[in-house]
Amino acid sequence: MSLPPCPRCQSEFVYQDQRHLVCPECAHEWNPAEVEAEDVVAVKDANGTLLTEGDKVTLVKDLKVKSSSLVLKIGTKAVIRRIKDSKDHQLDCKVDGAGDMMVTASFVKKA
Repeated sequence: MSLPPCPRCQSEFVYQDQRHLVCPECAHEWNPAEVEAEDVVAVKDANGTLLTEGDKVTLVKDLKVKSSSLVLKIGTKAVIRRIKDSKDHQLDCKVDGAGDMMVTASFVKKA
């Protein structure tokens, strides 16, 4: 049975103590069931609808792609591949006609 690394220090030397996991390097204790529940990131679109991985979205604003002359037009469709907990770009999307890129959730709406 393989145990996950410590969420604080990423140490591999984790051991189980009843229901909790303990890291001997940083002395962090956690319940793996609670960590899984906390890992869910709640990201909302421009209309306030909760987004999940696999959702189809459309752009609500023209977006200029950095370091390129490409402009993504309003109504361009995309599919959310992953949702990240990040300040600027929360959605890892596959955008029609542009490929894979990160998009800010406030510039899309659920299709």
